[in-house]
Amino acid sequence: MDAFEQNDAFQQNRASIGSRPLAQLLLATAITLLLADCSGGGEAARIRASRLAQQASFTPTSIAAGSFHLQAWLRLTAPSPVLRVYIEGDGHAWDTTTRPSGDPTPWLPVALELAAVDPGPAVAYLARPCQYVPPDSDPACTQSVWTDARYSAAVIASTNAALDQLKALAGASQLELVGFSGGGAVAALAGVQRRDLRNLRTVAANLDTASWTAEHHVTPLTGSLNPIDIAPRLAAVPQIHFVGGADHNVGLSVVRSFTAAEGSSRCIGILVVPGLEHDGDWPAVWLGLLSRPLPSGCSQTASAAIQ
Repeated sequence: MDAFEQNDAFQQNRASIGSRPLAQLLLATAITLLLADCSGGGEAARIRASRLAQQASFTPTSIAAGSFHLQAWLRLTAPSPVLRVYIEGDGHAWDTTTRPSGDPTPWLPVALELAAVDPGPAVAYLARPCQYVPPDSDPACTQSVWTDARYSAAVIASTNAALDQLKALAGASQLELVGFSGGGAVAALAGVQRRDLRNLRTVAANLDTASWTAEHHVTPLTGSLNPIDIAPRLAAVPQIHFVGGADHNVGLSVVRSFTAAEGSSRCIGILVVPGLEHDGDWPAVWLGLLSRPLPSGCSQTASAAIQ
């Protein structure tokens, strides 16, 4: 068992984790998603995300980063040396198990929902390449970007370029990364290349793609990097990985594989959240999870680990 692994039997009760404005925001989000069921697709998903971001007082920005234009939202309520950035999951990558989607814009933007309820003074949301971008508007957006090559070197380079620009816009000197699902893989792969990474949190994250594809009997992501290959270089970075107790997509075994590859470290934690599925109501419990202390006793700073 990892140094910080727990299995807490807390209740997932929205009423107990926020102020009245937060409850109103979550209700508005739920209503928006319900109404959108009648008008699915990429354009409707873009409208939903824009409305949610606006309700949460985020300012939109499109970032030219590497080969792609990435959608981001930024909220600054007070000066802060640290910017917390939420990285979205893989989105609507597939229409069926055998047919790739023509638009990977997430129909349920969990990372954006988490960012929306974050009360921090400097919070940003970063979409993945080709999400929120109208089809055929970006020549770099081919289907491989959100299927086989979703965690490619080009994707990670684009993410890091966008993180640099967001940090500059916020006037911050350090980053905290939060990644949902595939966004957790991207956060790990991007974070290991940085000298300004303060800590890492992942939610239902695909941190060992080889183990994950083998478990689900699907085609390996041969065009992608695998986070487990860089895991030892993150061992000194304070981190916690949240796993849904009812997640049948990315389960505990995948996360344990990654943390085992990091080796013995007091900087690594796993927290199992009972009853939550992969796309479950993470926003309802996020304030409680966010307030959890990161593992202490790390022997090195994040920047010292990245050589």
